[in-house]
Amino acid sequence: MKLQRNNRLRASVLGALVVSGALVLTACGSDDNTTKDNASGTAKASAPAAGDVKCDGAKGQLLASGSSAQKNAVDQWVKNYMAACSGVEVNYKASSSGEGVVSFNKGTVGFAGSDSALKPEQVEDSKKICTGGQGINLPMVGGPIAIGFNVAGVDKLTLDAPTLAAIFNDKIKKWDDEAIKKLNPGVTLPGTAIQAFHRSDDSGTTENLTKYLKATAPDAWTYDAAKKWPAPGGQAAGSSADVAAQVKAADGAIGYFELSYASSQKIKTVDINTGAGTPVAATGENASKAIAAAKVVGTGSDLALKLDYATKTEGAYPIVLVTYEVVCDKGNKAETLSTVKSFLNYTASDAGQKALSEIGYAPIPAEINAKVRAVIATLS
Repeated sequence: MKLQRNNRLRASVLGALVVSGALVLTACGSDDNTTKDNASGTAKASAPAAGDVKCDGAKGQLLASGSSAQKNAVDQWVKNYMAACSGVEVNYKASSSGEGVVSFNKGTVGFAGSDSALKPEQVEDSKKICTGGQGINLPMVGGPIAIGFNVAGVDKLTLDAPTLAAIFNDKIKKWDDEAIKKLNPGVTLPGTAIQAFHRSDDSGTTENLTKYLKATAPDAWTYDAAKKWPAPGGQAAGSSADVAAQVKAADGAIGYFELSYASSQKIKTVDINTGAGTPVAATGENASKAIAAAKVVGTGSDLALKLDYATKTEGAYPIVLVTYEVVCDKGNKAETLSTVKSFLNYTASDAGQKALSEIGYAPIPAEINAKVRAVIATLS
């Protein structure tokens, strides 16, 4: 009896150590920027009912990578999905849109996340991997690109496109510049030097911001829209999380990243003067108003969208991105096809899209999302 008790005790201790070790590894390896409840610190997004996730033959491990802007959304989806589908592991590596597409076209991931639609040359490259088919864009995550700022003593800030362009191309260097003061009557702005942070990698978030600046302030922003930061000056940081961390740490800082990074780290965000009656805050609801006007410009199964960055619709936040999940329309790997379809069916479901609005993103408009679900059903 004594031996049995000792064995049980050793097993109990070893089990506790294993669980403890797993928790430590999870904590060290995670980059969890999901929006937290202010009171409890827990994620606001709720787990789906069991019936909302259909595992449909999903099995084994599914690797994916790409956009860091959608990381918080994918993290929530993976958590919900894996809780419902035992024995399935979905591993999403948040790097950048450019890296994700490269990995997809090398055949090392089942799908990629990208904040911009595939270019023609990328589609051509994908045909080597998608046997008998090609890579297509499925819009899955919408959201505002927040302009985060950290200026001591300033809690609310309004900027417009020309002023943003001048800040990010190193033309405006102090926070008490007349152009900024004019947009913020009654706000005491210090003479602190501006520290503008941008992404160092190929980023769809960068491309969407530069598309906005090019469309709305062409005289002040003379650079082409690009994934690689095109303007002089400023300071570079790796991912959305890195830019957010730099902004949070430095007085006088300004940078851009998906809203959930601002929310999770309690970084103040700029309201945008679009020329409408009232400056527009960066919220999921306001981003949805802008995304609702998007047009499908892809052909066949491809659902690439064209966004209206110059919108002046009341309450529409104009600096938005749509993140695509890039998949093969035909020629997916047999060992991961069922899992890809099952996982994406959940992310495009009503429950999956509802989870977005709970953590600071914007659901894809229902009409477009219905087309996404129809395409997912045809993947082969």
